[in-house]
Amino acid sequence: MNMISKKQIAGCLVLTVLLSGALGFGGGLLASRSHSPNAETASMDYTPVTQLTGITTGAKFDAQAVAAKTMNSVVEIKTESITRGNRMMGQFISEGAGSGVIISNDGKIVTNYHVIAGANKITVRMRSGTEYAATLVGSDAQTDLAVLKISASGLPAATYGSSSTLVVGESVLAIGNPLGELGGTVTDGIISALDRQIEIDGETMTLLQTNASINPGNSGGGLFDADGKLVGIVNAKSSGSGIEGLGFAIPIDTAKYVIDQLITNGYVTGRVDAGMSFTDVSDQAAYLYRLGKGGVYVASVTRGGNAETIGIQRGDRIVSFDGVAVKTAAEIEALLKQHHVGDSVKLTVERTGKQTTLSLVLGEQRPTGSIF
Repeated sequence: MNMISKKQIAGCLVLTVLLSGALGFGGGLLASRSHSPNAETASMDYTPVTQLTGITTGAKFDAQAVAAKTMNSVVEIKTESITRGNRMMGQFISEGAGSGVIISNDGKIVTNYHVIAGANKITVRMRSGTEYAATLVGSDAQTDLAVLKISASGLPAATYGSSSTLVVGESVLAIGNPLGELGGTVTDGIISALDRQIEIDGETMTLLQTNASINPGNSGGGLFDADGKLVGIVNAKSSGSGIEGLGFAIPIDTAKYVIDQLITNGYVTGRVDAGMSFTDVSDQAAYLYRLGKGGVYVASVTRGGNAETIGIQRGDRIVSFDGVAVKTAAEIEALLKQHHVGDSVKLTVERTGKQTTLSLVLGEQRPTGSIF
């Protein structure tokens, strides 16, 4: 399995932070190191396009035709999030920018979860320059996908392709909003690899790899094949000195199921929930905080959940899960993925030096509330 550390992966989301409250509104900027202060805003002139057919009648890849067919289905996404500070600092208003792809002519848009996570306000800007307020239909942190809805009709929706039929070396176009201010940017490349196992924010994802130029702000944008069909949702790039041509996208065959679940249910059904969250504690930290020994500890317990019902408490150390000794939260998450909702597992926990084995019935993972 090819693994790239999450320290090497940068989500393609551009952020700016404004400070309000006692200090008023300022202009502080937090952005990727690749953000250029001299970058010019790209032209957003709008030209209606007609449906193209027969784009790949031969072996040659017609990037101009693919771009003309797909550009209007890719949108810019702007977000605002409010974080309360202390009495002196007032509150912080964080602004983010990413991309999205129109998936239905009645205004449904797919983007990345990390683009809209924690947002209090989401605005969608079309290639024509028209802006819409967006509402959240559903989101899924595990696959880094979210679906938005705007009040519009007759929109130029993208056509789904198939990521399972892609081959290494096949030409693709990436379209998005790099740097949060260059909406409608088109870059070309090839499929560099299939089924890359990439770890992002603790989640191992199976992604397409491309050498098409990907930058902060491209998150949620589209990866299109030679027929102008959507084959991937861009979500990450590799970052670091001297690293170029390493971009990643969620395969559309994976994304379609999640998108349908979000539209129908607002979340992905059938995922198991242990009713608690976990955190890793080093031996040094355990000694410092007098916890006894390092390992994986219960960070929080869901109120009314099955873990609370059987007596699990915050601060308990998990010794074994389903009969398997565990030392990290990642090991527990991997074991959880082997089970189904309703399964009963044996859980050995340690509290104040004493170990107890309990029986935990796994529930279904449901949203805990709006991310807005």
